[in-house]
Amino acid sequence: MSKIICIAGPTASGKTALAVELAKALDGEVISCDSMQIYRRMDIGTAKPTEAEMQGIPHYMLSVAEPDEDFSVSRYCEMATPILDDILNRGKTAIIAGGTGLYMDSLIKGNDFAPYPATGARERLEQESDEKGMAYMLEKLRAVDPESAEKLHLADRKRIIRALEVYEETGQSITAHNKRTQALPPRYNPLWLGLDFDPRQKLYDRINLRVSLMLEQGLITEIQQLLKSGIPAKCTAMQAIGYKEFVDALEGKCSVEEAAEEVRKASRHYAKRQLTWFRRNSNMHWLIRKEGEEFSKILEKARQLACPFDK
Repeated sequence: MSKIICIAGPTASGKTALAVELAKALDGEVISCDSMQIYRRMDIGTAKPTEAEMQGIPHYMLSVAEPDEDFSVSRYCEMATPILDDILNRGKTAIIAGGTGLYMDSLIKGNDFAPYPATGARERLEQESDEKGMAYMLEKLRAVDPESAEKLHLADRKRIIRALEVYEETGQSITAHNKRTQALPPRYNPLWLGLDFDPRQKLYDRINLRVSLMLEQGLITEIQQLLKSGIPAKCTAMQAIGYKEFVDALEGKCSVEEAAEEVRKASRHYAKRQLTWFRRNSNMHWLIRKEGEEFSKILEKARQLACPFDK
């Protein structure tokens, strides 16, 4: 087993706190695995750990991109893999903590992503889509990669063009590439820890409280400053849960409390999707926090599972 611990789970389940405590106990360093915490100046709405919460433990992959940048799982892995290898090479425990399952799985598997060639193919395809429409582009993709075409919607312009680009540049469909990648053994073999609550309402209560705390901490001001700095309200980062709803409130489409309730509801739904993703992992050791159970009990169970990494 690699000296790696993956801490997964839904939003507001306590991943950051567990990661820090395990890092303190096991001479570890933390790699964030959150697709929104990678953005600078988006701190409150993404629940990015504060300096106080980090307790002096090095954290990586926080605030590494501007909010108006395009970011992807391939870019995440490109940046995080050398950090992970460096932690391991220094004899320390690497603790990967976050709720973005695709990023975490891809980092551990060591996915060989299709190249992003700079030959102008993408620009040509984008121009062609502007001229002929996405229905034409989807049919064009169907002719060379019917499996991808079947999974994509007309509105998914970025992925349709990406699939066509891969085919034009490599002569191989992105479906074939992905199948080959999935057949490879994972690059790393970590200890998987999953956090959840029983009853589930306890998790929902934590989510609801977190939204209220974000507002108290100044989330509205954070969003106003982002917009004032020129970050487009429609960019991908600003479409995240906790941002788009309050942008609507700032634009007068709803009240702040109505927006807050939408954030609570969307966060609860997102938590369900996260749990569905992580439950597919047969290697996951679930740490279920029962009614009235203290965090120290969860930490104790995690320490027992991580004992092979102890100093």
